[in-house]
Amino acid sequence: MLQDVHVMTRISTVRFTTDQPIGETVRIIVEKLSVRIESGQYPPESRLPSERALAAELGVSRNTVRDALDVLEANGMLRRRQGSGSFVLPQGQDAPAPGSIGERTGPLDHLIVRSILEPEMMRLAVMNMSPNDLDQLSQVVAQIEAVRTDLNEFIRREEEFYRLIAKATRNPLLEACYELTIEVCRQSFRTAIMRKHLTPGRIQSYQTRFNSLFNAIATRDVEAAVEITKLHLVEEQKLFLHEG
Repeated sequence: MLQDVHVMTRISTVRFTTDQPIGETVRIIVEKLSVRIESGQYPPESRLPSERALAAELGVSRNTVRDALDVLEANGMLRRRQGSGSFVLPQGQDAPAPGSIGERTGPLDHLIVRSILEPEMMRLAVMNMSPNDLDQLSQVVAQIEAVRTDLNEFIRREEEFYRLIAKATRNPLLEACYELTIEVCRQSFRTAIMRKHLTPGRIQSYQTRFNSLFNAIATRDVEAAVEITKLHLVEEQKLFLHEG
């Protein structure tokens, strides 16, 4: 309790924008959660505890917690996704605009689209990839294999790998569609899930898979490349279901 008093003293100057007046209890919860976000207790792109868990911990109702999260979201500190949870936004990053594709796309929606696009994208890329494309892809795989614990670097290189695959399809529309899935992914849940589950052991497992995938692409083994891609998607689905 004494810690809470110190917290409230330190943030007494915090002001939040809201369309509706909020009660004192909601304001207290807003301020407590904002301190946790600003102090790094809830780091950028991490997922907050559930409404039920926060309500139990803070000794308030779930409705109070929900109202507090609404205020934090309106002030650009969180993004909330139905069925996925509340995620801390990096400083200076706004939540997806209401009604935008990023706002309306849920985790399962994203996985379904990837399951449709990635296997056929891989099939076309293997058939159309040039020697220069293979050289670029080889460099990216080497960079992926060099990652040890830097999750951000791993995710960036993974995106780069699939961007090269999309480009190698020689289909500008397909390439643009896949770029949209990457942008939606950045606005949503996946980075937080990956941060939680990308242990050094799992990174090593993924590195082995990317190496096998590159070998299949380099030898023009279309069916092997597609099968490896599908297996990777199955693992992504397992991560999502485990998270849910």
